[in-house]
Amino acid sequence: MGKGDLRTRRGKIYNGSYGKSRPHKVKKKEEGAKAAAPRARSK
Repeated sequence: MGKGDLRTRRGKIYNGSYGKSRPHKVKKKEEGAKAAAPRARSK
C-alpha cells in the first residue's frame, strides 16, 4: 500500500481523486447559509 493504492488516502492524494477514504472538504459558508435561512412565519 502507498502512493499507487487508490484505496488509501495517500494514494488518492497522489492520484488527485476523491472517495470514501478522502472526502471533499465542506465549505463553511454553505453550512451557515442553510442555518440562516429565513423561517416561515405562522399566524
